[in-house]
Amino acid sequence: MENPDVEKTPEQLVSRKGGLRTIPFVIANEAFEKIASFGLLPNMILYLTMKYHFDAATGTSILFIWVATSNFMPILGAFLSDSYLGRYLVIGMATIVSLMGLIVLWLTAILKQAKPPPCYEICIKPNAGQIALLFTSFVLMSIGAGGIRPCSLAFGADQFDNPENPNNERILHSFFSWYYASVGISLMISLTVIVYIQSEYGWVVGFGVPVGLMLVSVIAFFFGTNLYIKMKPNKSMFTGFAQVTAAAWKNRHIDFPLKDSNGCYCHGNDSKLVAPTQRLRFLNKACIIQNPEKDLNPDGSASDPWNLCTIQQVEQLKSLIKVLPMWSTGIVIAITISQHSFPVLQANTMNRQLIGNFSIPSGSFGVFGIFTLTIWIAIYDRILVPHITKYTNNPRGIPIKYRMGIGLFLSCLASAVSALVEKKRRARALEEGLAELPKAVVKMSAMWLVPQHCLSGLAEAFNAIGQIEFYYSQFPKNMASIAVALFTFGMAIANLIASLIVTIVNHYSQKGGKESWVSTNFNKGHYDYYWWILTILSVANLFYYIICSYFYGNFEEEKVWNKDEYEDEDKNGAMIEMAKSKESPIIH
Repeated sequence: MENPDVEKTPEQLVSRKGGLRTIPFVIANEAFEKIASFGLLPNMILYLTMKYHFDAATGTSILFIWVATSNFMPILGAFLSDSYLGRYLVIGMATIVSLMGLIVLWLTAILKQAKPPPCYEICIKPNAGQIALLFTSFVLMSIGAGGIRPCSLAFGADQFDNPENPNNERILHSFFSWYYASVGISLMISLTVIVYIQSEYGWVVGFGVPVGLMLVSVIAFFFGTNLYIKMKPNKSMFTGFAQVTAAAWKNRHIDFPLKDSNGCYCHGNDSKLVAPTQRLRFLNKACIIQNPEKDLNPDGSASDPWNLCTIQQVEQLKSLIKVLPMWSTGIVIAITISQHSFPVLQANTMNRQLIGNFSIPSGSFGVFGIFTLTIWIAIYDRILVPHITKYTNNPRGIPIKYRMGIGLFLSCLASAVSALVEKKRRARALEEGLAELPKAVVKMSAMWLVPQHCLSGLAEAFNAIGQIEFYYSQFPKNMASIAVALFTFGMAIANLIASLIVTIVNHYSQKGGKESWVSTNFNKGHYDYYWWILTILSVANLFYYIICSYFYGNFEEEKVWNKDEYEDEDKNGAMIEMAKSKESPIIH
């Protein structure tokens, strides 16, 4: 029998924490948060246009900015968790903030004073206080997403990172499988069940259910507090980039050493790089040792990391800068993938009846894209890759360069199909005399919208996942999480540009008293023209990608740090970083 009076060592205390017992709490927190947050987006455009009387263009721009903010915030959340607060504290605070945001949104549905009165002869626009309350809910939910999304998977992996356990690798793989399965199921539920509840039972119930689910998420997370392994914050990679930039600027006036003077560079304790590369040579001044007695500590590290950086830090920043042109090629496809609002309004004007009296909610058609993405990933990974590898001699099957390009081509097709379907829908509406009846249902099946959603999902499967694999192949392993940061940052930029495009199209297309192309009245607008604009941008971006990929060179070339620098790196830690870097884009 264990003696309670014997003091436990720190190692013994840690061994009592983490492990499989924490899976239910981590997975429940993530799953319920995903259902609650992602279940709001599809139908939100209907809430803004019907209850707040925003026009379609304004409502869509608001949602683009909301999504952009939600994709910017994880970068800040990751920085705070890595550098100052730790993952546990960031997730805990973010979960509570998300719950507060959902409660505020729920109040806008409950309180009559929180939104304009219903339309009768005229529609009254919301006042400043009503808009402020609505936007407060969006801001709180974005802040919450910024803490949960970048930390959840890594925090879960922390509970199983035990290199001394011979089964640790298998346990980690098992956890990642359960994690991704829970995310996939959560997204399916949010796009079907939550959207259906909102459509059939109204906004009070439709927003109340996510509040209840988020409350369960909060309880589940804090219920396991005493079981979690809580890693202490270390130094963020973003801090290292800032230090290199600052040091290079401070040292901009010093001369470069001779080529053979390798001892003039700061190597750090573990780096095996002898000298920095000659690309982006001006950054090399950040790692030049001017006065060894003053610049270095006894162990060889820099005494002031803001004045002197290691060769490894410099090369890491260079690798990030080098991929930026390729990263920029993913912005336009992210714009097309982020088109959630207009397709929902479009489906709302079409016959959505499926079987008997059951009609597919207009906000649920996005599930066809996610379903296509999921099925393709399974087929490609398990069936096609082994056969394609025989011809390409590439373990990934189709090389990354071609997969990204195929994704961009499919996004062009998706936009073109969207334009053609809308042209047909509009023509049918005018034939039926529905030009002045925007809420009337056109005698055209909404299943016509399925191909464009499937093509969009397939484009995302090729390009978005290819992007993250590309970043991982170009970065050292300890920069793997930067891959996800780059992807989410690209999504944020794309949503801001998408909002700008809608605003410009709406402004210029209605000049001279004409009906806006993105009019709230779908039958009088010209959304087919809007989709053709996106198609032209997508085609131009495809050619831009071809040019960038040509000048970038070989995507598959093994980098110096993959050969030497990390040969002694802890395998389990590397696997965690790889898992974080290959986080599915549907999570974002």
